[in-house]
Amino acid sequence: MPRVSVSRMLAVVCALGGMFAMSAAPALAQQPAAAPAPAAAPASTATMPYGPPITLDQAKRAMAAAELEALKNSWQVAIAILDSGGNLVMFHKVDNTQLSASEGAQGKARTALEFKRPSKALDDAIAAGGGGMRLLALKDITPLEGGIPLVANGAIIGAIGVSGALSVQDSQIAKIGADTLAKPGM
Repeated sequence: MPRVSVSRMLAVVCALGGMFAMSAAPALAQQPAAAPAPAAAPASTATMPYGPPITLDQAKRAMAAAELEALKNSWQVAIAILDSGGNLVMFHKVDNTQLSASEGAQGKARTALEFKRPSKALDDAIAAGGGGMRLLALKDITPLEGGIPLVANGAIIGAIGVSGALSVQDSQIAKIGADTLAKPGM
C-alpha cells in the first residue's frame, strides 16, 4: 500500500472541505431571514378587564362553532372553555383524539386567560429566545398556540383552548369559537 504524506492528506481534506462549503453556500444563502421579535399583544387585549363569567349559553355557542370547524376539517381535538375565574365550563373531545389533548386544551385556555392574550404569544416569546426564555420558569403554563381569550362587551369572560391537531389548526378552531362571541351583543 503506498504511503501518503501528511501534507498531501491535509491538502485532500482541505479540498473536500472547500467543496462541501461551496455546495452548502447556496443552501445557506437561501435560508429565510430570522423572524422578527414577536409583537406585543394589542393594548386592548392586554389591558382589557376580566368581566363576568361566560354564561352556559355563550359557552355552548362558542363550543358549537369550534366543533363545527374541527368536524369540517376532520381534526380530532379536545376543546375546553373556562370562565373568567378559570373554572371549566364546558369540555368536549372528538372520538379518537389523542389522550394528551384533554390536558393540553385546558392548559392552553388557562394560559390565554391568565395572560390576557392568545397562548401563541408565549409560544412566540419562548421561540425567540433571549428574555422570552424566562417564561419557562413559570409553573403550570401551556405556552403553545391554541388558546384564546373569550371577549364579550369589552371584557374577558373566559378562554377557549384546543389541542390535538397541529398548533396552527388548534388555533384556527379556537379563533372560530372566540369570534362567535366577539360580535357586539353576544
